[in-house]
Amino acid sequence: MTVTAPQAGDIVLRLDNITKRFGALVANSAISLDLKRGEVIALLGENGAGKTTLMNILFGHYQADEGRVEVFGQTLPPGNPRAALAAGVGMVHQHFTLADNLSVLDNITLGTESLWSRGKGRQAARARIAALSAEFGLAVHPDARVGSLSVGERQRVEILKALYRDARILILDEPTAVLTPQETDALFETLRKAVALGLSIIFISHKLHEVMAIADRCIVLRHGKVVGEVNTHATDRASLAALMVGSAVTLPKAEARVAGPVLLRLDHVSTRARGTATGLSDLSLDLCSGQITGLAGVSGNGQAVLADLISGLVRPDAGRIEIAGVEPASWSPRQALNHHIARIPEDRHKTGTISDFNLTENAVLETYSKPPFSRMGWMNWPAAEDFARGIIARYDVRCQGVLQRIRLLSGGNMQKLILGRVLEPGPRIILANQPVRGLDVGAIAYVHTQLIAARDSGAAVLLISEDLDEIQSLSDVIHVISEGRLSPGFARGTTTAAELGLWMAGQGFEGKDRAA
Repeated sequence: MTVTAPQAGDIVLRLDNITKRFGALVANSAISLDLKRGEVIALLGENGAGKTTLMNILFGHYQADEGRVEVFGQTLPPGNPRAALAAGVGMVHQHFTLADNLSVLDNITLGTESLWSRGKGRQAARARIAALSAEFGLAVHPDARVGSLSVGERQRVEILKALYRDARILILDEPTAVLTPQETDALFETLRKAVALGLSIIFISHKLHEVMAIADRCIVLRHGKVVGEVNTHATDRASLAALMVGSAVTLPKAEARVAGPVLLRLDHVSTRARGTATGLSDLSLDLCSGQITGLAGVSGNGQAVLADLISGLVRPDAGRIEIAGVEPASWSPRQALNHHIARIPEDRHKTGTISDFNLTENAVLETYSKPPFSRMGWMNWPAAEDFARGIIARYDVRCQGVLQRIRLLSGGNMQKLILGRVLEPGPRIILANQPVRGLDVGAIAYVHTQLIAARDSGAAVLLISEDLDEIQSLSDVIHVISEGRLSPGFARGTTTAAELGLWMAGQGFEGKDRAA
């Protein structure tokens, strides 16, 4: 796919005075921006700043109350996703939209053929995919089953899917959230090739160092308005962060400290694989008082089952769990809670909250049966509401009150409520699974500060994250998980991101396996 028109530097996308209201809330207020051919712009902003609403208007999922979208000089009809796709706009979502049981070829061509012609043009499709793969450096076998691909390879398929549909404007939403450093480097090399061939890119990310590496310009939203537009070469990360939140932002650093006794021990634990979910393989891990243990790894390598194991949702098929040196007679979510294990779940929408419950109900989801929230089997709602008000005040949850439905909060405020729910009872062991995924820099700083404070008060914290910057800045000791296997522990400052990336790709385990 070689784009010959329009010429380099010409305007290919124009959002003109876009305004969108949801009742009294103004999600987008008179937003205007341009995107040029062969340009990468980064769209930045806090959670709830209006980025998602703006992209939904561009794709026709929402209709703007005012303003218009113009692509290659033509005004797009509002509320028409098919028109956006036909005009050459493509998007790669943070969470991939691929069918694991289908081949790469089928995933890319799905929806581009009528039911009556399905299968007739496979050779032509295969040839076109091969040409796109070569042109953009997106190596992937068209007959491979998507479920067998690595995360980086799946992302290549998503980009190929957009290019196959003749996308000339590509929107990437948190594209590096689940990639190793090496995969991120490969992605950026692909994007540079695509830009050189005329593709224009909107890059949405909260990783400011990546924004600085790939974007030509940054457009910053705050409270639904454009508050700044800067050339990347003329700014720095600190200035971008301050522009996003309206004041200087300093990410906390966890100072080294001596660990206390072991509060939770996994001793040679193994679990069976369940469907496509990787099991654990002879895994041993100590979580110590006053220590943050970081767990790095590419998504899908056993982090989910490890989190479920610690939460009591999964029992080991082999090995032992010990709490403060004692093996529990049984293991369940109730037992985990009784042993003061608290969890920040990976998915705040799916497993962290109940969307149609209000803030009070969500604040006591895991403690409603205990005093002071329960009396003789009856809920003590005044006590529950007081607890929720305390969290709202102490954790700066921006909301309309304790009776507001939690689904109406931004992601960052939802995460703050979960954080307060977890930390206020004073847990001994904290499972923090992707605690800042998708959060803006201000919310990230707040969550990190609270985790460090919990560690300093004596809690054992297991931090599971795919963000190596987060792992390296907070962790006292770092492990890497790959295919259910656990690396040795690396003390703070003794490994580089590149070295951890090799372990994440499974390469570090080769010598370990031979030694075993």
